[in-house]
Amino acid sequence: MTNYIVKTHRNGTIYAKPHLFILNKGMNSGKPQKAPFTNSFVIIFSNEEDCETVFWIAFSLWKSKFWHMYLRGSVIPFVNLYDFKKEFFPKVTRLIQDHEQHKKNMQALKLLEQKEKQFQENINLINDLRKTILYRYYKG
Repeated sequence: MTNYIVKTHRNGTIYAKPHLFILNKGMNSGKPQKAPFTNSFVIIFSNEEDCETVFWIAFSLWKSKFWHMYLRGSVIPFVNLYDFKKEFFPKVTRLIQDHEQHKKNMQALKLLEQKEKQFQENINLINDLRKTILYRYYKG
């Protein structure tokens, strides 16, 4: 069983234990990241392995737009801490119970994320080459 503390992140706070941040405002609410967001929750763990495991669960929930049904607010939507805690803990517990399948899913997600970054870098290079070729027409 993974033990962790969830609370609202305060700017300037430094955490000694392994931790991750979850964005709580906007349409990207639920997005996990190792670096702090201005509007975020922080999840503090006792060890790095639990942090990594929960990161990929949070990532999968964010990518599947799980948190959209819990958004509140009309101008800037947000997820409140109560709803986050109420929904996140049971999801993590259920997904970790089948540990072997969870490890396979984590590896697949890591690989897909890596491939997506490589693909994006290739797209950026193609766009740069296109601009360079088009610039030759503009200049000449």
